[in-house]
Amino acid sequence: MARHLIRNGLILSMALSSRAIDAAAQAPTVTVGGVGYVQYYYNLKDTANHINNFDVTRAYINVIGKFAYGVSTRVTPDIYRVSDGSLAYRLKYAFVAWQPEKSAFTFKLGQNNTPFVDFEERLWDYRMQGTIAMDRNGYLSSSDFGFLVDGNWGFDKVTFSGGIQNGENYNKAPGDKRKDFVSRISVRVKGTDEAGPTGGLRVTGYAGIGKPNGGGTRQRYLGIVSYRSKMLTLAAELAGTRDSALSTPVTPLKKGRVFTTFGVLRIPPTYKFQIIGRLDAVDPSTNTSNDKQTRIIAGVAYQVSGNLRVLADIDHLSYQGGVTTPALEAVRSQVLFQLQFIF
Repeated sequence: MARHLIRNGLILSMALSSRAIDAAAQAPTVTVGGVGYVQYYYNLKDTANHINNFDVTRAYINVIGKFAYGVSTRVTPDIYRVSDGSLAYRLKYAFVAWQPEKSAFTFKLGQNNTPFVDFEERLWDYRMQGTIAMDRNGYLSSSDFGFLVDGNWGFDKVTFSGGIQNGENYNKAPGDKRKDFVSRISVRVKGTDEAGPTGGLRVTGYAGIGKPNGGGTRQRYLGIVSYRSKMLTLAAELAGTRDSALSTPVTPLKKGRVFTTFGVLRIPPTYKFQIIGRLDAVDPSTNTSNDKQTRIIAGVAYQVSGNLRVLADIDHLSYQGGVTTPALEAVRSQVLFQLQFIF
C-alpha cells in the first residue's frame, strides 16, 4: 500500500513539475529598449553662413513581446521632423509574428520591416551615419504595411524574406488597391568567424515588383556580394530601377541604376577602433546625361561599449551636371561627429 502511494506521489510530482516547466516556458515577456543617434555637423561648402548644428537624427523605443506558441509582437515609434522643424513621433513598426514549433518559417502581419533594407543595415552596421543608398535616394524604405514570410535554414546559411506590401511605405498613406510583391534571398557561400544572417561570404538578391498609387510601374532588382568577419566587412551592390506613373502628373518610364560599395575595418585585437568607407553612385535616369550623383563617405569610429559608439566622418556629394541651386551646394559636403547609443 505504502509503495503504491509513493509511486502515485512520484507520478503526480513529475506531472506537476512538467506543467510548471511548460508554464514557465510559455510565460509572456515584454522588453523595452531603444536606440538613438545624435550628431554635430558643419557644412563645408557653406562658406558664407558657416551653418553648423547639433541634431538628433533618430530615436526609437522598441517594445517587444514574446508569448506562448511562437507568437511575438513589436511596436516601435519613430522620431521625425515636421514642417516647422520641430521633432515629432510617428509609428515605425507595429506587427505580430508567429513561428510554428520547429518551423523554419516566421509569418508577420502589420506595419513591419521590408525584406532588404533591414538586411543591408545590419551588414553595413553604420545606420548612425545615414540610410543605405537605396533608401536615401527614395527607391526603398525600411518599413511598410503588409504580410511577410521569413525563412531560415542551416543556422543562417540560407535566409529568405518575402511577401506582399502596400508599396507606399510607412511614412505615407496606404494607397489604393495596388500592391507590391517583394522578396530577398541570401546564401552563405563560405563561413567566417562571424555568425548570424550577415556573416561569411554571401550572395544576396532582391526583387520588388508593383504599381504606385494610381497605376504605373515600380520595379526594383538588385544583387549584392558581401563578406563579413569579425575584422572586416566588404560589399558591392548593383541595382536597377524602373518607375512610371499614370496618375497626375503622368510620367513616362524611367530606368535608373544604383551602385554602392562599402567596407569596415575593425582593428584587432579588441576591434573597438574601426575605419569605414562607402561610395554610392546613383544614376536616376540612364537615358539622361549629366544627372549622376556620387557620394563618398569616410570616417573613423570607436566602440566605447556595446551601448555606445562614436564616429567622425566626412560626407561629400558631387553632381555630374553641376549643382542646380545654392541650397544644394551648401549642404552637399559635411564633416560630422556622430554618436549612437543603445539601451
